[in-house]
Amino acid sequence: MNWGKGIVLAFVLFALFLAVMITIMMRQDIGLVSKQYYRDDIHFQEQYERKMNAEQLEFKPVITVEQNEYLKIYFPMVSYIEGGTVKLFRPSSERLDQNFSLNASADSVQVFQLKNLERGAYRVKMEWKMEGKEFYIENVIFI
Repeated sequence: MNWGKGIVLAFVLFALFLAVMITIMMRQDIGLVSKQYYRDDIHFQEQYERKMNAEQLEFKPVITVEQNEYLKIYFPMVSYIEGGTVKLFRPSSERLDQNFSLNASADSVQVFQLKNLERGAYRVKMEWKMEGKEFYIENVIFI
């Protein structure tokens, strides 16, 4: 084998390597954290104000997982929740995300059943309204 054939073989193997790598990369799922990231960016100040409202609370909500089957949210020293949302966000896969609605209630405990969740870390993103103000907190839970 002479140098010419070796150089051509090296180029062919390199091109084959690139084709395989591009094929593998194109098949990867690249889910965004948020599909509406432009909208989220525009409303960043509102979200920041919700976070600051939550930071100023004397008694913050407590989020726990009970028996890996129930998500329990306890609002200490709260007279009335006007409503809100709870999102379980799984950073590794968008298909594992779940959303729940906080019901308008004077009850200080709300419980949600966790269905078909894989074990792992989830970020709980909770937004609620009470006493005319909006609040937002994030916690990490493990199931």
